[in-house]
Amino acid sequence: MSLPYFLCSDPTSGRLDGPEGRHAVTVKRIAPGERVMLTDGSGTAAEVEVTAVHGKDTLVGDVVAVTTVPQPTPRVTIVQAIPKSERAELAVDLAVQGGADEIVPWISHRTVARWPKDKQAKQVEKWRNAAVSAAKQSRRAWVPTVAEPVTTNQLAAALAGKQVLVLHESAQVTLREVEFADDIALVIGPEGGIGDDELAEIGGTAVRLGPEVLRTASAGLAALSAIGALTARW
Repeated sequence: MSLPYFLCSDPTSGRLDGPEGRHAVTVKRIAPGERVMLTDGSGTAAEVEVTAVHGKDTLVGDVVAVTTVPQPTPRVTIVQAIPKSERAELAVDLAVQGGADEIVPWISHRTVARWPKDKQAKQVEKWRNAAVSAAKQSRRAWVPTVAEPVTTNQLAAALAGKQVLVLHESAQVTLREVEFADDIALVIGPEGGIGDDELAEIGGTAVRLGPEVLRTASAGLAALSAIGALTARW
């Protein structure tokens, strides 16, 4: 059974406190003699044998091993058209499980769920919290970043320098036929799909995963899995 993961600024210190410490000590009831994995979310993970807990939010222990995990290659950014509220966090969760390195919320032309300016920060924070939770659950040493939301007009600038692959049900090119670059952006449209005018505005290469049409919340996971199997990521 894999060890529980907790985030901290310095995993090699063998000390965990604050909200993550409270979760470990009070919620998970981690006790002396047990082992946990501490990670900074940027590739460093330390296996720690707990020697003592203090109060409700602090544990300390001996560092048994330290691992440095390199970032996967190619790097994959998921550009996710914002789903309806009940599917938004699911889309983030599945993308993180699939290994996304970055997630960009996208306000597409056909996006139904609109984030008012005064609520954008709160919604982005929800996505970031969902990403952290999914990363720990998936035992990831790298926690993916969640960017600020962009419109279609802003998308080209946000993806400059990346290989842009747009998942589209009518595409003639399959993901298997793509020669992948080292820095990929996967664009996932809303439930209503991406219109031809918007596809032209985004640019890049339209690709399809297979004969079925996937929901917007699950398309990222499926595409990441395919790229993982077709490249050195896996």
